[in-house]
Amino acid sequence: MELIDSHAHLTFDELQKSLDAVLQQSIAQGVIGWITIGTDAEQNRKVVSIIDKYENLYGTVGIHPHYASDVSSADIDRVKELAKHKKIVAVGETGLDFHYNFSKQSDQKKLFVNILEIAAQSNLPVIIHCRDAFDETLEVIDKFKNNLKNVVFHCWGGTAEQAQIVLDKGFYISFTGVVTFKNAQQTRATAKIVPLERMMIETDCPYMSPEPMRKQKINEPALLVHTAAKIAGLKQLPLENFADEVTKTTKRFFNLP
Repeated sequence: MELIDSHAHLTFDELQKSLDAVLQQSIAQGVIGWITIGTDAEQNRKVVSIIDKYENLYGTVGIHPHYASDVSSADIDRVKELAKHKKIVAVGETGLDFHYNFSKQSDQKKLFVNILEIAAQSNLPVIIHCRDAFDETLEVIDKFKNNLKNVVFHCWGGTAEQAQIVLDKGFYISFTGVVTFKNAQQTRATAKIVPLERMMIETDCPYMSPEPMRKQKINEPALLVHTAAKIAGLKQLPLENFADEVTKTTKRFFNLP
């Protein structure tokens, strides 16, 4: 079995300080590839600094909506420059977060447009963060729909009905360990309807360890196998078959070798 963690924050201190061990543990569990995600100027720099050091480790560059009110034009220009790196395989994460509203909604929308422009110009897929802003997020994306290579809504937290809208637009959906949580019936219902050719899975580590590892405070790529097993069960598929198909989808989305 081979899996790819399609969305990890390996540059965060909880994981980067022991990255060699984290990746070795991951490989031992069959999680043999990773996409580490850029979220601000510092994390983008760290992403580029580590992706050349490890085989099968790729990165993205972006600016999270939480930081939209503090971003500078230089930060945006730097994302555009770093996106040219040969192992940067997507732009993001980017989007709208109207749950926390750590930045003004108007600033979030402006930044979102700026990052989508980079994705379109770079001909790279884009990773979407969307929380309590589904309609507004689609409204912005629709302005670019003919210019974006691929779109994935990461860490899916919406309804099955919303997922169908995303799928009808030709986009992808990625599931975290939330699908294993006891109160996540809505997420499990969505996982059942998303076809494997449009599905990816992720840890979003170091956050949200899946069941039965919820007590492990620092999530890591090795734990992706629990998310895979849960969705394979929902799909009534052998784990190896599910892993094979979702890995093919991930490679195709990010244009991985």
